[in-house]
Amino acid sequence: MPHLDRRSFLVTGLAAGAVAAVPATSALAEPDPTAETAQSLASRGLRTDPFTLGVASGDPDHSGFVIWTRLATQPLAEDGMGGMPLRPFAVQWQIYSDERCHRVVRSGVAKAVPEWGHSVHVEVDGLRSDHEYWYRFRVGPYVSPAGRARTAPHPLSFGGALAMAFVSCAQYEHGYFTSYRRLAEDHPDLVLHLGDYQYEYTKDTYTIPGGNIRDHEGPETETLAGYRQRHAQYKTDPDLQAAHAAAPWLVVWDDHELDNNWADEVPERPEVPQPNFLARREAAFRAYYENMPLRRTSIPRGIDMQLYRRVRWGALATFHMLDTRQYRDDQGCGDGYDDCPAAVDPARSITGAAQEAWLLDGFRKSRARWDVLGQQVFFAQRDNNAGPAKVTSQDAWDGYVASRRRITQGWVDAKVRNAVVLTGDVHAHWASDLKLDYDDPTGPSVGAELVATSISTGGDGADSDPSTHPFLAINPHLKFYNNQRGYVLTTIERDRMTADFKVVPRVTEPGAEVYTRATFVVEDRVPGVQQTYLRPMDPALRSRQVTVEETVEWETRRP
Repeated sequence: MPHLDRRSFLVTGLAAGAVAAVPATSALAEPDPTAETAQSLASRGLRTDPFTLGVASGDPDHSGFVIWTRLATQPLAEDGMGGMPLRPFAVQWQIYSDERCHRVVRSGVAKAVPEWGHSVHVEVDGLRSDHEYWYRFRVGPYVSPAGRARTAPHPLSFGGALAMAFVSCAQYEHGYFTSYRRLAEDHPDLVLHLGDYQYEYTKDTYTIPGGNIRDHEGPETETLAGYRQRHAQYKTDPDLQAAHAAAPWLVVWDDHELDNNWADEVPERPEVPQPNFLARREAAFRAYYENMPLRRTSIPRGIDMQLYRRVRWGALATFHMLDTRQYRDDQGCGDGYDDCPAAVDPARSITGAAQEAWLLDGFRKSRARWDVLGQQVFFAQRDNNAGPAKVTSQDAWDGYVASRRRITQGWVDAKVRNAVVLTGDVHAHWASDLKLDYDDPTGPSVGAELVATSISTGGDGADSDPSTHPFLAINPHLKFYNNQRGYVLTTIERDRMTADFKVVPRVTEPGAEVYTRATFVVEDRVPGVQQTYLRPMDPALRSRQVTVEETVEWETRRP
């Protein structure tokens, strides 16, 4: 993004006088931020640049989007307040139609209050559909970096091809966020983050072979102060800031934003008394909202937060963003792999009844070319046992077989044109056909699943021949596996969705280049994935065989 100094902001601010402001909050008692000076701010305790956490946008529609920032002069302050005085500050925001930020099309003033961690969420509307915009914020002489956003096409228009990236699992201690930087350089129109945006552990708890390359600040996150501090530490990473500034994001959580493998009101280890778990959940949800570009419909209310939602990209795609943590039944036989009778109990749900009904209703009403489920845990069956036992991950949809069957049957009965499930969580790239009956490998495919590896969790990982993974032999619907770090970059067009599985060779050193390990295509009205490209392997690695035990350990190892 271009460098934007105070003078350029002042010049464009004059032009904003002729533009109607879109109010973001109630009337301000604080001084006009355009009239503030460094001296007047210092008299109220703000003495240095508060825009240390960058900017972000999210949840676009055809007339606008959310823009976000959070004021913090000392991001790692132990009290979670980012070094900010315990008083509100007025923040000016501006939307521009050009990258040089000369032509203002919307402006206004929002209030950053200590009760919400001095975060700012502005819902901007009245913009042109299918159009690029830029935005930034100002408090007195301090000007934020600029971010790029865009509106969706009109609901009746397909628009052009949609460049969409999706990511998951960024453990700050395990590696540099190089993949975020490379994603930003791809200039996507939209980014989906499918969970594990941050991790809750204190340092020296969740480690990689050879030791972590950097450390978390503070204890394990259990309080609002702790979650705020941890979010701030992640947001100070320049690669993550670049990815947020590059495009609007659609975000959903998985488990580590609160506690590993939590389920509704049950912590990871229910056998260990944790009487403060509901207070911990409330704190984690509040901090998550404060630090994400979400609309006011997601403002948490106590221990509850509305995160599942539908975002439409014109007539081309509908994104059904799911929450598979807040409403699920507890895992039936623990969190790992098991042959578990409870997994097939028809009364058990991973989404909860209300979210399931909402999703099925969305299928019935959808007229989109592509219906995309943005969600957290592996959807397709993955049996790791070649014998008669069915040994599957109980934390994934395999632990909620009837729930998966109802939802799959729902899109089949609704005659959804193209159903694609996007997934994170398992720290590896996968591609899969989806079935109604996984016990009949000759049965028709009814959808596709694309799984993104981690940004950094697990460290560097290693390449291998994807065709030799034992899971692919046991589960013929699984088509691809890769255990390196990276992200998935898709291009969604009317007649196809193309997915490039991007990888970086290492994250334990900064600055690695990115390359495409494989490309898969989903054709319009042809359920399932088709491989169109596979990068040749380094001959020295061809003899390396990935085992079932290694894969299970990679996914389930925890402190």
